[in-house]
Amino acid sequence: MTRAPRQSSNAVTIAMVARHAGVSTMSVSNVVNGRHVRESTREAVLQAIEALNYRPNPAARALASASAHRIGLIYPNSQSPYLSAVLVGALDATTRLGAQLLIRGFDHEGAEEPVDAVRELARSGANGLLLTAPLCERLDGVAMPDLAHLPMIGLSPGSALEHTDSVRIDDFAAAREMTDFLARRGHRRIGFITAPPTHIVSRTRLAGYRAGLTDNGIEIDEHLIEAGSLTYESGLVAAEKLLSLAERPSAIFASNDDMAAAVISVAHRRGISIPDQIAVAGFDDSPLCVKIWPTLTSVRQPIAEITAHAVGKLIERMANPDRTERKPVTAYLMHELIERGST
Repeated sequence: MTRAPRQSSNAVTIAMVARHAGVSTMSVSNVVNGRHVRESTREAVLQAIEALNYRPNPAARALASASAHRIGLIYPNSQSPYLSAVLVGALDATTRLGAQLLIRGFDHEGAEEPVDAVRELARSGANGLLLTAPLCERLDGVAMPDLAHLPMIGLSPGSALEHTDSVRIDDFAAAREMTDFLARRGHRRIGFITAPPTHIVSRTRLAGYRAGLTDNGIEIDEHLIEAGSLTYESGLVAAEKLLSLAERPSAIFASNDDMAAAVISVAHRRGISIPDQIAVAGFDDSPLCVKIWPTLTSVRQPIAEITAHAVGKLIERMANPDRTERKPVTAYLMHELIERGST
């Protein structure tokens, strides 16, 4: 028996899909745009889409849904691999789900109040917000009665937020795992470079480092802990101090890849062989890790995926607003330890 040819996707309309599935056109639209529907309805619509070879016009989807889903992203005014990954994740997810992305920079060190940045995006038409760290940490629990209707999700806070939904990895567990990894390779003097105290990860990653040492019976030496600010320049300063110790560390774990790359640079200048004389590890697994020599061992934090996941959750809340009091939800994505030449 010969199968009937499938219809051209250009000839198929959303109304035809609705008739084939036995549902309303609104139900089809909800499925196509990733909104919440009953599972039986979703299955019927997906089967109809497959049978009719329906392919929605991306431009039409975006125009149709932009009025409903305008997602604001507040990002730090800095150039960093972290920010690039956040933007890639946000753009990919909003394009795929037919939402409009509004972005606004914010200077964490400047005089502007973070609530003002949120209000400006809301005035621009955003009806849902993505907040990068440490902004989401600073705003958690801040009274904003005029913005109570606006769903917000924090991206990669250093710990679960008490009043705001968030998507993150377990920074404590990741730092503990990396420290354990170094200890199991025979390192007993493991240096650590912190994040700035304005970021919660400064506490959680440091706590993970301390726990990893304790797990391996290594006494914590405060002289092996240096402050950093997640910049390459701060990593240079911290590395100089650690490598100038009378009994220098045999490994250094930095709270991000930029600072770890700075450690490698200082070690090269001092003629210290990596990894023969010192091992170096970072955090985030940014593109920088494979652009330096030796390539950098790091904790992979899936930043783009975290952002994309947050976009999906935000759209769900925007499509199905819950007016009742609810506890904040923290979604965890998996981290991964990536071993390379520096260890």
